[in-house]
Amino acid sequence: MRIGIIGTGVMGAFHVQLLHEQVSGATVTAVADPDLERANTVVAAIPGATAFSDPLDLIAHPEVDAVLIASPDVLHAEQTLACIAAGKPALCEKPLSTSVEDAERVVAAHRAAVGDGVPLVHQGFMRRFDPGYVAQKRAIDSGAHGRPVMVHSVGRGVSTGPGATDETVIYNSAIHDLDIVPWLLGAPVTAVSWHAPETPSSTSGGLREPFILLLRTADGALSTVENSLNARYGYDMRSEVVCETGVVAITEPHRIVVSTELTSRTDVPVDFRPRYEDAYRLELQEWVTAMTEGRAPTLATVEDGAQATRVAAAAVASMHSGGGFVAVEAAR
Repeated sequence: MRIGIIGTGVMGAFHVQLLHEQVSGATVTAVADPDLERANTVVAAIPGATAFSDPLDLIAHPEVDAVLIASPDVLHAEQTLACIAAGKPALCEKPLSTSVEDAERVVAAHRAAVGDGVPLVHQGFMRRFDPGYVAQKRAIDSGAHGRPVMVHSVGRGVSTGPGATDETVIYNSAIHDLDIVPWLLGAPVTAVSWHAPETPSSTSGGLREPFILLLRTADGALSTVENSLNARYGYDMRSEVVCETGVVAITEPHRIVVSTELTSRTDVPVDFRPRYEDAYRLELQEWVTAMTEGRAPTLATVEDGAQATRVAAAAVASMHSGGGFVAVEAAR
């Protein structure tokens, strides 16, 4: 399967590396980025791969069978629509869109293109493939601990990139939590409220963080999402599900403790790659294998992506209206 990747920033370059080195059945044949020099650098070690400055040229390229979209968030909807128009499968990194209207456009175009056939577009919510989250969901679904009544989902990063706002952090970072909480519970989010410090801290890059989202889901549960992209100490993701008779929590994987000179130390990752490399690899392998076999992969759907965008939009609406609960818009 010949894959083209749009975007060669940190995320796009990471996908290029995984597809080229760790995913069987895939060949990276093209990348696209307005910074053509960077695009050429990313594919320099891949024989025969072509670099484009225009993503539409990549989508139209006859040696690209499927497209992975890892461009800036605001471009996702239009580039996904271009893939649908070209009839090429696409895996779009989160979010599907930063507006409900554009997300609905993508869903409508996709529905018109494929009907009840094999989906063309899937959403990159890789936590659904992380071994920890998979085991956590399996334990919840077993019923051995009673009904789940609350999820605590925590996401902390080292520092934000340039241009981040309170709103974009929800669409770019907390969007993972807005997908994984209802996935764990098996129930959609019906309402959300946003809460944060009144003024930014000296280390928050101007953002009001850490912020808390309260999520109400259709099963009656109330869950929390804590998010801070300027925690400074490291990249730290946590998930705890409180059930009627027990608690199911994910422990941090692959950590070692070094004890020496009367101290013990555990290093914390600097970004997402050490923590979620397995999840991304497993997600990409399922995508490529399913396309090769002509079946629908078990990835998040375009409808899942649109739903997460609706929840994010409700969170932003709560942010701008004093922090009260805002109902999540129904799918059209």
